[in-house]
Amino acid sequence: MKAIIADDEPHLAAHLRDRLLALWPDLNIVGMAANGIEARELIERLQPDVAFLDIRMPGLSGLDVVVALPFSVRASCRFVFVTAYDEFAVQAFEREATDYLLKPVTDDRLAATIERLLRAPAVPPAEDLLARLQALLPVAEKPAERLRWVRASVGNDVRLVPVDEVCYFQATDKYTAVFTRDAELLIRTPLKELGAQLDPEMFWQVHRSTLVNVRQIATARHDAFGRVTLYLRERPETLQVSRAHAHLFRQM
Repeated sequence: MKAIIADDEPHLAAHLRDRLLALWPDLNIVGMAANGIEARELIERLQPDVAFLDIRMPGLSGLDVVVALPFSVRASCRFVFVTAYDEFAVQAFEREATDYLLKPVTDDRLAATIERLLRAPAVPPAEDLLARLQALLPVAEKPAERLRWVRASVGNDVRLVPVDEVCYFQATDKYTAVFTRDAELLIRTPLKELGAQLDPEMFWQVHRSTLVNVRQIATARHDAFGRVTLYLRERPETLQVSRAHAHLFRQM
């Protein structure tokens, strides 16, 4: 079977590709797209059997890509959506025949998707698929409200820090430390509560006490014992990845 992957986050696309190759050796990944327009062009040109499509991409969303495809192309391909939406939206996808993967993709969930694709090789009728997709569009196009700023006390002042300027968050005894390029600040919000408000495509949990901005990861280095150390773009210190989260950085 042939497949394409479409995701505007290179780390996430590479991770999905590597896990697919490990869990499904017979799959031929024939193309990678960085946005919805590229995805549509790849599907039309290469006509894969399966397309793994991110929901939120520049140009076209994953659902928009499918709706925009010619009938004949849409009828010969199955679509697996990759999503970071909250539980309500995920349940909406789960009730449909098309499958979904929740970011960051785990091996167990990906294996279940592969089994489903192999067990049911017949492609659903394209008209039925299109109707289901169009019914889901209002849900999928409404993004979850994400945290955009954190408020940190600095003496008698309150500093507003844009979330995209944060390199990583790290839990301490009573506070959560916020590390930016040139500062270390403290906030009272627990890491678990903070993680629920952050965009999971942007911040990955790499340790029970650490959430890292994916865009800040320069290198993930593996040692002989399977441990993973992260080197950041704008901070001199390194971060250790726990074994529970090491799968995020396989083959990186």
